[in-house]
Amino acid sequence: MSLRLLRLYPADFRRAFGDEVAEAYREATEGAGPITRLREAADIVAHALRLRLGVGSAHRGGRLFAATAPFALAATGAYAAFLLASTLNLAYVTGRPDVETPLGYAMNGFSVLTLVGAVSALDGRFAVGARTAFAGVTGSTVCFVIAALPGASDMPSEHLAYLTPPLVIAALPLLCPPDLHPPRRIRTTTGLVALLLWAPLSVVLLGLLDAGGLGMMPLWRFAVTVAAALALAGGPALSGIRTSGRFALAAAPFLVLGHFAGVVGEDTALPCLVLLAATGLAVRLWRRRHSDPAGHA
Repeated sequence: MSLRLLRLYPADFRRAFGDEVAEAYREATEGAGPITRLREAADIVAHALRLRLGVGSAHRGGRLFAATAPFALAATGAYAAFLLASTLNLAYVTGRPDVETPLGYAMNGFSVLTLVGAVSALDGRFAVGARTAFAGVTGSTVCFVIAALPGASDMPSEHLAYLTPPLVIAALPLLCPPDLHPPRRIRTTTGLVALLLWAPLSVVLLGLLDAGGLGMMPLWRFAVTVAAALALAGGPALSGIRTSGRFALAAAPFLVLGHFAGVVGEDTALPCLVLLAATGLAVRLWRRRHSDPAGHA
């Protein structure tokens, strides 16, 4: 292993476990190809960064990321599904698809990749799914940058910063400690394939459904994708939201990406915050009541 990788670890950890990490890396990559070596190196970098940032499974921050990661994935997947459904809806209504350029096809391809990654991660193939979703969001961001290059000199700097939040949200699950990844919910390959086919087909149905009426409303379209993503996350994800702080962090990605979807604006931000605050308070009171032995009397 390169000494540079070991230097990423805190000094105390490196002195205590550096030789073990190097040996484990050597065994995992002996005779392996470049992809395996890259993956193992990425795992070491991520582990070192988690220790540096204090977000390991033994740290409070690590448990916080583990609790909120499914919701960041759900928001990322829902936003990708929303973009795909909106593109299909526009093409169906106007008869003029907005993907007739190579860059347009690439952007929609990355949205599909993001959706597949988020669905895989929420199903329990967390590591590969979270990385795939992040790769999809990164690809979409690169496409936006390329599209903006002709007018980059006249573009305000805040417009470039506007591309950052989806990347940050997609990156949050990567900080979840591996030993706190959710278990697989669908264990068979057939079930996983069915789920991965169901997700894009549902997006197609959403994009074509009621094209001249209700389906043209971004709020309705975004709400459907969010509801589907939360249903996929299921009870295991909801059970990890035990405090108001965790609830706020779990809700934030939906608000941010809802703003990107054109759903949460100046006139709707306050009602959304009030609704989320009321929901968070209700969740807290419900948990307190059911955790109190006197509540079962």
